[in-house]
Formats: sequence, structure tokens, C-alpha cells
Amino acid sequence: MKTRTRLDAVFEKAFPVPFDDGSKFVFFSDIHRGDDSLSDEFGRNKHIFYHALDYYYQNGFTYVEIGDGDELWEYPNFEVIRSAHTATFEMLKMFYDDNRFYMLFGNHNMQFSNDDYVKKTLYRVYDEYLGEEVDLFPGITVHEALVLIHRDTRQEVFVVHGHQGDLLNDQLAPISHFIVKFFWRFMHNVLGINYAASPAKSRRKRHKVEKRYTKWNTNHDIIIICGHTHRPRFPSPDEPAYFNTGCCMHPRGITCLELIYGKFVLVTWNVHTKRDGSLYIKRTALKGPEPIRSYSHKTSEKG
Repeated sequence: MKTRTRLDAVFEKAFPVPFDDGSKFVFFSDIHRGDDSLSDEFGRNKHIFYHALDYYYQNGFTYVEIGDGDELWEYPNFEVIRSAHTATFEMLKMFYDDNRFYMLFGNHNMQFSNDDYVKKTLYRVYDEYLGEEVDLFPGITVHEALVLIHRDTRQEVFVVHGHQGDLLNDQLAPISHFIVKFFWRFMHNVLGINYAASPAKSRRKRHKVEKRYTKWNTNHDIIIICGHTHRPRFPSPDEPAYFNTGCCMHPRGITCLELIYGKFVLVTWNVHTKRDGSLYIKRTALKGPEPIRSYSHKTSEKG
């Protein structure tokens, strides 16, 4: 299926979320939480990520996870992932309990597209300390896409993971999952070899995906926010409005996208050193703030 056709279908079913110039959202993608072993590429950044979450929670942001939050291809037992990153999930639960949490599925956690799997896995979890099941995200719906709609201008922001239309990671995802689970996982854990079909590891595939999504944006005149390629992107207002959050697996820190008071900001969080040798985590704006109204928009009947 062509990317255009696939995205059109996903956009029509996207979950509508109203916002205005007083809203504050933070978008993270491709966290790839694993089992906290040496092969868990998120493990090196887990403390940075937790600190960033705490900042966004304390400052009233709504958290949006744009797919591949959990690495279910390599670690198919979600309980292993949750137990390895208990503090992270406790923070995410705080967002959820405050109605400030949206979760999308990506190709590496596509299992969450199944409502029964979500109910069985995410509603309640076993607490080893208490020795009983407790609530995690009771009643949660994991979406494929969101469309943020400005209450006044009706300007739209389409939020989707970005694997849609990528043959090996969309239509053939079950085959890719099988290969990763039974072959590439061993190659990764033992030999350090990464999955070759991932756009994050292939410059050619990454550029191909980006060009297709940029074309969709150009044809529809709708801002689009994605992940999937692991490469952050923040266009200028005269370019196609295709944004990418980047990921949380880089050796030097994590990246995310903020939408705050009607403006986009691309942010990195990483570790810095003070003169006395102590370490601290710093938020740095890489690009922006850029008003959302600087980008073209169209009126929609959604909402």
C-alpha cells in the first residue's frame, strides 16, 4: 500500500484532541524501553528521561508517546520491561492519572493495536513489593494516530509514529518481528549488530521515509509530527511542515518536541559537567520557538 493511501486512511480515523494557545504538549518517540541489560539501548538514558518527565509533569505538560515506547520485538514480555523501568512507569502513571497522557503504537510495539492485549497488559500489573496486582493505566486506549485541532483557528497537527507505508515495518511487520525476535535479537545482544531493515540504521531508508511523509504534508497542507527514523527534524516555516521528535537512544542524550503556548520547540536533554566535576542534566532548545501559525494550515471538519 502506498504511503499516501495508508496515511490518508490513518488520518481519517485519528483521535481528535483539542488545544489552544494555552496548551502545553511534549512529544517523545522511539524510547525503546527494554530489560535494562547491556543490550537495552534506552538504559543509558533512563535517568535523563526520568528527569525530563519530572520536569514536564511539574510544569503542566501533556505527555504524548508517538510509538515504540516499549521494545516488544526484542523483549516480547511487557512485564519484564515494566519491572526493569519501574520508576519510569510510575511517572507515566502520574501523567495518566491526571488525564495528561496519550500513547500511540509503532511498529516495535504494534501489539498495543490489539485492545485485548492492551487490557491484559496495561490496565493492571503485578507489584512484587505488595504481592498483588495494582492499576497501571486502567481503561487506556492506545491510538494509531492523533489529530490536534486548534479550538480557534482549526489548525491541525497530525501525530503518527511514521512506519505507516514502510513495507517492512508496516504491511510485512509480522515477518520483520519474527526475524528480529529469533535472529537479530541474538545478533544484537551477542555481537552488537543492529537490525538492517530499520530506517534508524539506514540513511537510504530514512531519507526515503522522510521524503514520502514530506510529500504527504505538501499535498495535504497539514502539519505532521512523527518518530520512527530516530532523526530529529524541525523545518523552517517556508519548508514542508514535517517534524520529527528524534529518539531516546542516542549515546549523548534524548530529544523531544514541545508545543507550548502555540509554539514549537525542538529540545535535547543530556548530561553536563560543572566546574567542580559534578554532573547535572540540562534542557537545551535546539530549534525554536517557532509559532505554529507560521506554518500553513487548513480547516477541517474533525472535532
